[in-house]
Amino acid sequence: MNRQLKTLLDDVRDGHRLSEDEARLLFGIRDRQVWEIASTADEVREQRAGNAVTYVRNQNINVTNLCVNACGFCGFSKKPGDEGVYFHDKTGIQEKVALAKKRRVTEICTVSGLHPEFTAASYIEVYRWIREAAPEVHLHAGNPMEVAYAAKKSGMSTKDVLAAMKGAGLGSMCGTAAEILVDSVRETICRGKISTGEWVRIIREAHAMGIPTTATIMYGHCENDAERVEHLSILRKIQDETHGFTEFVPLSFIHMNTPIFWQGLARAGATGREDLLMVAVARLFLDNFRNIQVSWVKEGIKMAQLGLVAGGNDLGGTMFEESISKGAGATNTDYLDPKEMQRVAEDLGRTLRRRTTLYEMV
Repeated sequence: MNRQLKTLLDDVRDGHRLSEDEARLLFGIRDRQVWEIASTADEVREQRAGNAVTYVRNQNINVTNLCVNACGFCGFSKKPGDEGVYFHDKTGIQEKVALAKKRRVTEICTVSGLHPEFTAASYIEVYRWIREAAPEVHLHAGNPMEVAYAAKKSGMSTKDVLAAMKGAGLGSMCGTAAEILVDSVRETICRGKISTGEWVRIIREAHAMGIPTTATIMYGHCENDAERVEHLSILRKIQDETHGFTEFVPLSFIHMNTPIFWQGLARAGATGREDLLMVAVARLFLDNFRNIQVSWVKEGIKMAQLGLVAGGNDLGGTMFEESISKGAGATNTDYLDPKEMQRVAEDLGRTLRRRTTLYEMV
């Protein structure tokens, strides 16, 4: 290991806060020193989050795949008249909720397409249907894009939409629709989505109203290391001020069925080196986050396990239903049995612990 990297990693172990330049340096490592970064991140993980590998027993409900947007990384959304369009009504949603209760979930998660006819009232109605059928289950739903869309369609402020959603039973919000928080990248991959500034503002509004959120990044398409670091820096600054993020979730780009890949605007996803470094550098840079999740949905269980020795401490959820990554071309995304999670954790000499959405141990 070269002296510059050794000194930097030693300093981080001693509490040094990485600068953006230093994070870019770490993302650029391409040889066996990747393992040194991962090892340091794993030490920091142990100090900050302990040795447990956590997971939540949850179920996804994708209400509709109709969407007014046409994001370049999406293979999930449909337009009216397309084959495979669906939109679940109250009966359909409450049937899914009843199934979730039988599966003993503690979290129901819903994120869907931006249905052309949805307003704020539509989202609120769906949340109420879920709460009516399962008042004891935590509702983890929506994202800043859905909040902005609901506000625009209803002539409301985003604060008012968030308040109404909270009143309808929203317990926490997904930090998705972030992708890469750099507007020049967003112009290529998700031109119809809200800007970086809007995403940040709505997240801050949610945190100020007592609605915790996750934080995400989608990487491995057309962004560079500097833009990844810019994204992480925005998240770290928000967390310094609000402490409202429950976890950071890196989401590796699934390329197979996506327009930006077909059009030659994106590469074929992140490499294993990049997946490992995203978890490790995030652990080292996001010093105000306790929880870093590894995504078995995006990376597969073997790569996710490696992420658990590179700074990750959480395996996400059981899911039971997953459509978005599957639509982009991912396989085996619907369900991960806790027995398999336990096998993965124990293989690393660690203990699997079940948690709630807000990281209370069950």
